[in-house]
Parts: sequence; structure tokens; C-alpha cells
Amino acid sequence: MTNDFNQQIIDEFRANAGQVGAFEGARLLLLTTTGARTGARRTTPLGYLPDGDRMLVIASAMGAPTHPAWYHNLLAHPRVTVEDGVFTYEADAVVLEGEERDRLFDRAVEADPGWGAYQARTSRVIPVVALHPIHDGPPAGPMGEVLRKIHGSFRRELALIRKEVAASGPGIGAQLRVNCLSLCQGLHHHHMGEDTMMFPSLEARHPELAPAMKRLREEHEVVARLLARLQELLADDGLDRDTLVAGVDELTKEVEAHLDYEEEQLIPILNGGVR
Repeated sequence: MTNDFNQQIIDEFRANAGQVGAFEGARLLLLTTTGARTGARRTTPLGYLPDGDRMLVIASAMGAPTHPAWYHNLLAHPRVTVEDGVFTYEADAVVLEGEERDRLFDRAVEADPGWGAYQARTSRVIPVVALHPIHDGPPAGPMGEVLRKIHGSFRRELALIRKEVAASGPGIGAQLRVNCLSLCQGLHHHHMGEDTMMFPSLEARHPELAPAMKRLREEHEVVARLLARLQELLADDGLDRDTLVAGVDELTKEVEAHLDYEEEQLIPILNGGVR
């Protein structure tokens, strides 16, 4: 991609909480590296693959004979900056080696044969890099708007997974399973943080929220049961698409209703307004 085209993507990504029209339905992040020779900071838009509490990026350069500049940069300076549309945070980049690299590249190819086409164009072994986030607190800004953005990222990921499940064949690919499990992990951690930190703090300052908090906690329990059920399904090698579709649809319905209610009840207060 040309620098001008990259800059257009970067600008749109930052202006629209990580959504870029030309890449609708894709998982995209912005990776900022430090130049190996110049020391200058350089930002590159990249597709990524969920992998639990880390993300994978692939240095394909569309099958070019040499590695992309961002890859050379992170070899020299593994501490990078990641923007995911909601959070901006530091991450440690680790180049995967041997069996792990091969297994995860094969998983990527299974999900999108385009990666295999890029490898076929070049004699170099295309690197796979794991980004390990280092979170240092919530994003800046009114907490209600931060919550809205976080919820938006969950809604977007649920929509992507529903689309991926619908497009899958009779079998469920390894990367799709990982996408679902990564979502489960993310929702679990988000709700755990609310239950242990945000909710008690709000209750102490706003006792009138007690009925809403009771409902939100009950909804967390419902979502937790659905997440546990989905994880059980994903552990079944014989899982079929229709069963997974039903599980994801039920989870999506409950999560979206929960997020809508939580935003209605909490965002005005988190933003400092009056209910």
C-alpha cells in the first residue's frame, strides 16, 4: 500500500473508533514502531488475528521478496504502540519461531487462503508476530464515553463472529474457534472488572442505582452461563455450524440487550450528568 493510502486508512481509523469503510468486516489495528535506523516513529495499518490475550500480525507484505519495514523496526525495537479503535497501549512484539509459527500460520491460511497465496509468491518464510499488550489504565475522556466505545468493540466483534460462523463450512475452523474463545475471554474480563471495581464504586456514590445494579449483576450471570456453554461447544471436535450459530445468536441477543440497558442507566452518571 502506498503511504498516501496508508495515511487515509490511519485518519479514518482514528476518526471512526477503528472502523474503515474500505475494510469493513476486517479486524484492523494501527501498529506504531520505532525506525531501526532513523529512530523515527512510523504507523502502519495491519490486519490481525485474535489469539486469546494477544494478537497476531503477519509480515506478508503481500508476498513481496523482502520483509516490510515495520517488521525490521520491531526486530530492533520490540516495544511497540497499538491502537485498536478503543484503546491505545504499548505492547511487546515477539516473533514466533518453529512449530508455533508454522501452526499459527497454517491456522491463518485455513481461515483466509490469501495468506497462503502471499507465501507462494515469495521464497522468504513470512513471519508471524505476537503482540502482547501492556495495559496501563483506561483511555482518557469521560468514562461514559469510554464505556460506550468498549461496548461498541464488543458489538462489532459479535457481528464479525456471526458473519464468520454463517460463512463457515460444515466444519468449524481452528481460527474461528479461537475468535469465539477470545471474545468469551474479553467479555468475562470486562464483566469481572465491572463487578469488582466500577459497580461497587458507583453504588457507594449513587445508592439510587441499587435496582439497576441488581439487574446488571443478574444479567452478568446469564451471560456467564452462555459464555461457559459456548466454550463447552467449542471444545467439541464434532461441533457443527448450526449449533454454533444458535449459541452465538443467543449470546449476541443477551449481550446486546445487556449493553443497551447498562448504557441507558450508567452513561449519564459516568459522564457527570443528571439522570
